[in-house]
Amino acid sequence: MTEPSTSHVEQQIQQRIAAAKVRVQAAKERRVSLAEARKAGLAHRHARKLKNLADAERRAAERRQDDDGPEDAA
Repeated sequence: MTEPSTSHVEQQIQQRIAAAKVRVQAAKERRVSLAEARKAGLAHRHARKLKNLADAERRAAERRQDDDGPEDAA
């Protein structure tokens, strides 16, 4: 006897399952990619915030120094 062949319906189901697996894998890769981009963006924002805070602190110190400048000139 010959081997039973896969029916047309079973072939379609197998194709749909394979396509679903491809979509799931693509979605997983997309999530990983977005997570990496988000992490890099957050790190950049954090570094920028620290730089801005340091700059603001430096400017405040300079203003305090200017305000406390020599008062003998008057």
